[in-house]
Amino acid sequence: MGRRVLFFVLSLFSLSLFLTGCGDTAENKEPEKKQKLLIYTSMKDSLIGGIVDGFKREHPDIEVEYKTAGAGKLMKQIAEEKRDGKILADIIWTSEVPDFYQMKEEGILAKYKPQAFKEILNPFDDYDDFFTAARLGTLGVVINTDRVKTPPVAWEDMAAGEVYENAFGLADPSKSGTSFMSIALLKKQFGWGYIERLHKNGAVKCEGSSQVIEDTASGKLAACIGVDYVVADQIDKGAHIAMVYPKEMVVVPSPIAIFKTSDNMDAAKAFVEYMLSKEAQQKIADVGTIPVRNDVKIPEKYRLPSPEDAMKMGIKVDYLDTLKHKDEINKKFAELFDNND
Repeated sequence: MGRRVLFFVLSLFSLSLFLTGCGDTAENKEPEKKQKLLIYTSMKDSLIGGIVDGFKREHPDIEVEYKTAGAGKLMKQIAEEKRDGKILADIIWTSEVPDFYQMKEEGILAKYKPQAFKEILNPFDDYDDFFTAARLGTLGVVINTDRVKTPPVAWEDMAAGEVYENAFGLADPSKSGTSFMSIALLKKQFGWGYIERLHKNGAVKCEGSSQVIEDTASGKLAACIGVDYVVADQIDKGAHIAMVYPKEMVVVPSPIAIFKTSDNMDAAKAFVEYMLSKEAQQKIADVGTIPVRNDVKIPEKYRLPSPEDAMKMGIKVDYLDTLKHKDEINKKFAELFDNND
């Protein structure tokens, strides 16, 4: 009987040691690290900031950082990171569509077709899952309403009108994705001669898509080619400017894509899905740009066309052909306008 009692006591002691050890292991276990996303984007804070905030509320377990810069600067950084062996960002969202064809060709984008794809408008006839339009950006003629009393009705007005002489601004296409696409589309529609006529009338080259609008709002320029939501932000702040759309509409999709080297692939896919959700697309519409969903209401004060009308009215473009001529367009623009600096 004594041996049985001793065996029972030793068994309980061993079990308690085992359970204590298990408890120590659980207590000392390090908490799982949050997934962390890094987004490279050419969108301004007024657009990307609200979308990131909404995503973090829906996914509190995912940390998100974003870096905003012109598309040209971002592409240079991506090229440098690629040479160093690792692209640091997980996601890219800009408006220079040819860059996405280039990145796809380089093999640095992950193939991913969002579940929400069936709910959105797709502006790419050759869509193949590597990048998806998240917005339909528009560019129009931004006028300073104190300087321009009669709004222009055609693109040609800015190349000959006295009110625009030495006072019409163009953002540098080598630094701004939307500016590059506007120059490329206007060249396609009217020929390079149109850009030369703008130059002859004293058109001014500006650094970026924000500066050219700020210079118009301040009255330094009478008008410029500007991006819809950047203009809307200035109007909301009280700037005396207005957007005018000639019948040949400049519509520039803003694709979003995931880098193949992302260490946070599930989180990146979740962000793309959120970007195409009704909630995020409403945020896009609320700042004065066109969403890719039909079930989103665009505020009337921005006087924007519906997504379907924007796709119908937009100047048609062959993005692959545009990519072939990207360097040529930027070089010709620089040769023409750098003499004005």
